[in-house]
Amino acid sequence: MSHHNSGRLWKTAAATIAGAVLAMSFSVAPASAAPLVDGDQLGSITVHKFERPATPTGLPNNGTSVDTTDLTALAGVEFTIEQVNTIDLSTNAGWDAAHNLSSIFDPANPEASITGAGYALGTAQAKTTDTAGTAGFTGLPVGLYLVTETNYPAGVTPSAPFLVSVPLTDPDNKDNWIYDVHVYPKNSITGAEKTVTDAPDVKLGDQIDFTITGDIPNETTIDGYKIVDVLDQKLTYIGASATLVDGTPLTAGTDYTVNFDAATNTVSVIFTDAGRTKLAAHTDTRVQVIVNTKVNTIGEIENEALVYPNAASFTIAPGQPGGPIVTPPVVTKWGEMTLQKVNENGAALAGAAFSVYTNEADAQAGTNPVDLNGQTVFTVAADGTLTISGLRYSDWANGAAVAPGSPDYRTYYLVETTAPAGYELLAEPVSFLINSTTTTVGIDLEVKNIPSNSGFELPLTGGVGTGILYAAGALLVAGAALMFLRNRRTSNN
Repeated sequence: MSHHNSGRLWKTAAATIAGAVLAMSFSVAPASAAPLVDGDQLGSITVHKFERPATPTGLPNNGTSVDTTDLTALAGVEFTIEQVNTIDLSTNAGWDAAHNLSSIFDPANPEASITGAGYALGTAQAKTTDTAGTAGFTGLPVGLYLVTETNYPAGVTPSAPFLVSVPLTDPDNKDNWIYDVHVYPKNSITGAEKTVTDAPDVKLGDQIDFTITGDIPNETTIDGYKIVDVLDQKLTYIGASATLVDGTPLTAGTDYTVNFDAATNTVSVIFTDAGRTKLAAHTDTRVQVIVNTKVNTIGEIENEALVYPNAASFTIAPGQPGGPIVTPPVVTKWGEMTLQKVNENGAALAGAAFSVYTNEADAQAGTNPVDLNGQTVFTVAADGTLTISGLRYSDWANGAAVAPGSPDYRTYYLVETTAPAGYELLAEPVSFLINSTTTTVGIDLEVKNIPSNSGFELPLTGGVGTGILYAAGALLVAGAALMFLRNRRTSNN
């Protein structure tokens, strides 16, 4: 089975053969059949449960066994049968009573319509379909039976309750009765998945999108459909929209409504009557809901969604039979890194500042620094540490692990914008990663600064050497003056 078909394995909606069975059962005059019904003979009802195919099979539903080779069996579905008491199908009056009941029978309220007509229901018997999708009820007295699908997996809409008689007139031999009756109620099965898109995002506050995709029940009438996403508290809700995968547009407010409960951080997309009519007209595609959020706190954030494919599922808790489909969870991961600024001897240095970049080209050019909470420059604390918090994991994107070399693998870069006093700026960017280790370990990266001029002393104008020269010059000038005066005195004498 293809991935698409397996994705649709849980397509929901109810199918009933009641109309066909009843019409065939009660339109045949039992008096014309021979032999007469044997009121003492025991019969059986075998329920065959299959996924409703995309196109009708054209197979008969007349109580006989048919070839189901190309159908997908559904195991684990429970059926319950109850005999409608006081209707004796060994008599013509009993068949007339059954026919009259069929005209007022309401599948939405089967028991009420039966008891309201003055009949009682006998002891219930329950059977669960096996791996072949079969549940057999044997040793049944002649009579009319109510068949109800009473337990079924999540994502399955139960087939509508129906009435079937034991026996039925043999369609291939009109003068015979079938006491072993086969019925084939088919269900639509609905599947759902959820994905996250966060590869383009690098920091808290960037928008990340969750996409929920659900099958549409393969039915002419869809009585309920909604998609619910209970967001993690680390996510801030922005908005949601719905469409069909085949491009068919859906209009908010007309085809569906979006409700957001801030107290529980829950968004619900609920389809209206008009929207469900549109879904029923496009059962060969899927519903797609995109929930827009932003991450507000670092962490590994797991999220799942619920798809309610029919009205009955609305009142059943997730995980219970017949309840909503729970999508496999998806995860988005956000963390931090702490660096230690040190000198050439390993002692802590304060006073440095850094900017962060998402690629080496920007780091070299000093363009597009990462803005975290309105800051693009981050200053080292007095103890020489700096924590850069709120970046997407380097090795996790779009809900899956990514390896170095992948376009979605993220390496970050530090560029020193201010060096500690007496120390040189870093000559090139320093690369670092964000992952589960950097988020939980204390110091992840040690960044060393070298003293100015690598520790070599520079000659300074106005320094000690120049002062000595000035002093020597002054002495020479004074000596020359003394010699001049002495020579002058000698000349005068």
